[in-house]
Amino acid sequence: MYGLAKLLDLKVFSAFDPIGQAIGDMEISDIAFSIRDEPPADEKVVLVNIGYLDRGQMGDEIRNIIKYQPKIIGFDILFSCIDCDAAKNMEANLSFASAISQAEEMGIKVVMAEKLHQSDKLLMQSGDTNEQDSIEHTIDLLKQNSYEGFVNLDTDAEHQEDLKACRRVNPKINVKGKDELALSVMMAMLADSTKAKKFLDRNNETEVINYSGNVVDIHMASDSTYRGKYTLLDPDQGMDTAYVPEYENAIKGKIVLFGFLGADMFDTSWDDKFFTPINVNYAGKTRPDMYGVVVHANVISMILNEDYVDEMAGWQQFMIAFVVLMLTVAIFFKIEEKIPIWYDILSLLIQVALVVVFSVIMIMAFSKYSIKLNFTLTLAAAALVGTCFELYHGGVLRLYEVIMARFTKPKE
Repeated sequence: MYGLAKLLDLKVFSAFDPIGQAIGDMEISDIAFSIRDEPPADEKVVLVNIGYLDRGQMGDEIRNIIKYQPKIIGFDILFSCIDCDAAKNMEANLSFASAISQAEEMGIKVVMAEKLHQSDKLLMQSGDTNEQDSIEHTIDLLKQNSYEGFVNLDTDAEHQEDLKACRRVNPKINVKGKDELALSVMMAMLADSTKAKKFLDRNNETEVINYSGNVVDIHMASDSTYRGKYTLLDPDQGMDTAYVPEYENAIKGKIVLFGFLGADMFDTSWDDKFFTPINVNYAGKTRPDMYGVVVHANVISMILNEDYVDEMAGWQQFMIAFVVLMLTVAIFFKIEEKIPIWYDILSLLIQVALVVVFSVIMIMAFSKYSIKLNFTLTLAAAALVGTCFELYHGGVLRLYEVIMARFTKPKE
């Protein structure tokens, strides 16, 4: 299995494997999201789209939102540039800064974005780890006295333009000996420190995101159970200064996340958009389905609802695979010994049954109990055990018998 994995790493067969390429970004647990019960909408979190507003307009949007007295506001936007056109517009920057200052004076907790980076030097020294050695902050003028949380999301994409699948989150990442919290974790900490600390006390380097919903997406199927689970205000709504009673009910005492969700909810932009397990098309060619700010909202919901995903330890994965493998080999030996004429069909049926049963167990455990059972090793063992057994019986064992017969042949 190890040798086969290394051979596949060379991508020798990638050009001849369209099926493998089509499902390469899929996990079996993704299927669970399509069959699980529809989760309720989370009214604790409200999303506000900044669209293509400049910093001055964002300041107006912030002032309009905070008059409805949210508990916390956070930004999935990094205002770090000092030489860009936006930074040179001092009037717009001062408008934004005054809005943040006003929010803090009203007792509203504010969380700004930061981004963690790993230098090439650290990568060469430590390898591919979650340790980082630098932080890109929002500039002080805009940050004021707010809290910070990093907005890095865990994906396998090597480039920004690649399809980014986001299934996990790093709750905290060490930067030069100090733990930095993710934006979502920091906002959850300010909302309910007891639940956030409980989440952090799990002490997992990464956590599987137990997605609860998306905002309205015009590409999603009409019968999708994940169609619009978060309240979303588009830029024109966020800047509407006319008093709307529903706004107060939706925002007062809530967690409000500002971020980019296209020009409006009907925009087809792929900027800062990710493929997630609740995508209607979870295998093959598909569009990314969720903006980054919505991913952060899902993590906040997971923490505050204490709806975590538990995972198997590495040694458990290995032990289950080992036990299943040994039992399967023992059964194959008995079949070969007692009813060899039926060996081919029975061994194939056993392998298929193992793959189906363990796949169903994985899906049902995730769907019903939010437990992610990683049976990858077990499934690989089940898929290869028949071939390996026949190779041993028809090749290695026969070769051994021939060699032993030659060297133990009695003298005449």
